[in-house]
Amino acid sequence: MPRSGSWGSWSDCTTVLLETRRRDGSWVATPVSLVVDGDRAFFRTYDAAGKTKRLRNYPDVRIAPCTLRGRATGPSSVATAQLLQGADAEQARRRLAARYPVLHRMVVPRLHRLKGWTTLHYELHYELHYELPQHEPRPEPGRAAPA
Repeated sequence: MPRSGSWGSWSDCTTVLLETRRRDGSWVATPVSLVVDGDRAFFRTYDAAGKTKRLRNYPDVRIAPCTLRGRATGPSSVATAQLLQGADAEQARRRLAARYPVLHRMVVPRLHRLKGWTTLHYELHYELHYELPQHEPRPEPGRAAPA
């Protein structure tokens, strides 16, 4: 994965494992669709999602390439998520719709309207230039790690 703050090699990833932090410090992993546009990377979610609430409190995230079902396929990296508004959010919407025409042009917008959710777009800032060790399952709070 990139080390220089560039999203170059992430452009081949269709899904990334986005890990957001709870108030108690534990991490919650969620697969999200990622689109890279030059030196910018975007994902979307909705206002009632747990990750949205966690991102409000802690914008620092960990990301790793993963399968559609959320199994990490590469090392984790550190980034910061920023909620987008206005023209930037519209650019993220257009880029996601262009890359994933069925999912992000038709399915997700209709589902969000049907449920009454507000769609939120985020930009990831790849600011820290190092990789974390290979993604490993983290034990539940209060439980010992498997031997």
